[in-house]
Amino acid sequence: MSNTLVQFRTEETVRIKAVNICEKLGIDLPTYLRMCMSRLIQENGVPFSMKIDNLSSNRGMNAMKAASRIAAENGIADMTLDEINAEISDYKRI
Repeated sequence: MSNTLVQFRTEETVRIKAVNICEKLGIDLPTYLRMCMSRLIQENGVPFSMKIDNLSSNRGMNAMKAASRIAAENGIADMTLDEINAEISDYKRI
């Protein structure tokens, strides 16, 4: 599957605020935008809400942060969706 570049313009202050929120969530802005596009297609609409409220007590968010840290430590944080799906398929065969 080939990749394509998607660009758009936004105010710098908006970009900075978005980057800061993503960092608090343990992801970067391009990852967030890919997540949005993927889920938008899957659900045929905007299907989720991610908020920083009570982040320290959010077990799901803490699990995502731990998974991101482990992926980075093992050099697999930059896997594509196709590579992740292939790994899952291989694991299911075992």
